[in-house]
Amino acid sequence: MADQTYVIGVDFGTDSVRSVLINAVNGEEINTSVFYYPRWKQGLYCIPAVNQFRQHPLDYIEGLEFTIKECLQRSGTDIAANVKAIGIDTTGSSPVAVDKTGTPLALLPEFAENPNAMFVLWKDHTSVKEAAEINEHATKFETNYLQYVGGIYSSEWFWAKLLHILRADESIRSSCHSFVEHCDWIPFLLTGGTEEQTLKRSVCAAGHKALWAADFGGLPPNEFFTTLDPLLDGFVKDRWQNNVHASDKPAGNLSKTWADKLGLTTDTVVAVGAFDAHMGAVGGQIEPYHLSKVMGTSTCDILVAPVEEMRDILVSGICGQVPGSVIPGMMGLEAGQSAFGDVYAWFKNLLCWPVDHLSDDENLKQELNNKIVAALSAEAAKLPLSEKDELAVDWLNGRRTPDANQLLKAAIINLNLASNAPQIFKALVEATCFGARAIVERFVQQGIPVKGLIGLGGVAKKSPYIMQVMADVMNMSIRIHKSEQTCAAGAAMFAATAAGIYNTVEDAMLAMGQGFDASYAPDATRVELYNKRYDRYKELGNFIEQQNTQ
Repeated sequence: MADQTYVIGVDFGTDSVRSVLINAVNGEEINTSVFYYPRWKQGLYCIPAVNQFRQHPLDYIEGLEFTIKECLQRSGTDIAANVKAIGIDTTGSSPVAVDKTGTPLALLPEFAENPNAMFVLWKDHTSVKEAAEINEHATKFETNYLQYVGGIYSSEWFWAKLLHILRADESIRSSCHSFVEHCDWIPFLLTGGTEEQTLKRSVCAAGHKALWAADFGGLPPNEFFTTLDPLLDGFVKDRWQNNVHASDKPAGNLSKTWADKLGLTTDTVVAVGAFDAHMGAVGGQIEPYHLSKVMGTSTCDILVAPVEEMRDILVSGICGQVPGSVIPGMMGLEAGQSAFGDVYAWFKNLLCWPVDHLSDDENLKQELNNKIVAALSAEAAKLPLSEKDELAVDWLNGRRTPDANQLLKAAIINLNLASNAPQIFKALVEATCFGARAIVERFVQQGIPVKGLIGLGGVAKKSPYIMQVMADVMNMSIRIHKSEQTCAAGAAMFAATAAGIYNTVEDAMLAMGQGFDASYAPDATRVELYNKRYDRYKELGNFIEQQNTQ
């Protein structure tokens, strides 16, 4: 392999897209570029009060072009000439309605301002009713079509969102040919796809969110969907039954249109896409039975295990177990929390309300927003720990796992007139860590050992206080990966494999991985107290759940 061999990883997040140009020989990050979605930043097409979060495809297209071009322009023509492949990761499940050409309906003039024609972001919970119907409907069939997605279908996922959109909007219903995940559409776009039926679907997205399973021969039968609602008739058929692939395979080559736009060649390979946390786990050098935690606005927890060791195990209440969804040849298991960093952001915004609304000093507003979480963390770390401290449950955005329920609400108890901001922040941090522990316990209870934790993402890199609480609550060490761009780095590793630079994803990880630069060990003096606090967290959570069902 020549030393001058480069790949690009593109990571589409909730607020922005980031491209990273990487040396495929040693994993060195040559350049990076970030683009914040302008329409999303303005709050367009979103109604948080009803949990509607939509993103316009133009935000994605503009960001894709801007970030790749900026990386290449900063690096010079010699490097650009040696870019061999591009890998893509996105949030998910974040699907969009498309026509027969695979064009998102929002890119057509008549749908340009229609939120139902846009990508339905992962955190959109407008389809809670539809998810409940899918869960009830699945009990009527001899085959358990939910067995590989943890037994509970979520409002965050593909079919619930499609059914909601079809029911809500007749204009979309009459024009929608298919529903396509963001991670599948971007490679289709880059390779110049013009027919939806040729679009290559990711096994990661199909298996974890769309009920695709090799054991079913693909998707559940059309009858499963039509008896749920006749509006779903025709969305299964054979359109993508046999066009599902792992991300170490090429989706195709860069089209001439996009090669010319970006300053690359049509020899550039575009890998099949996948979800951010799954590729992030690879970028973060995941190991069998170590839980990779991508900690950002939410968390996505990924674990891999040899397929042969998982044959008789079905873990209930998680986001699925899919062969090849993370590393080909390994079982990929996914779990996560619907809110993690979003919990801290909510509290920050709560505290900043007076300044944001009563002050005209923009510099002061920005300064406080930049400093407040770090200041709260510093003060919370100084507080003594008591079993009867303020206590919170972290379900501000519902519960993803274990046992998805997006109708659940958060709570804070044990408040009194002496409760202050650092004490409440401490309770919120503990709650997010207790939520993480519940996931680990579910794996262990159902026969999957968790041998260690790997921390990835912004919270892991920037919040020592939160990571120490995590280690104490879990009574388990957590290693923090060196790279700040593990999702993009993972996408780049898949790109290198799809282009044939490496034979396997494991080879790419070994050569391109950057290692770990921090670790947190549990404080033995705090573990037992946190065990008692965790028991109280579970009691409070059970009470909330019981009230929710009445």
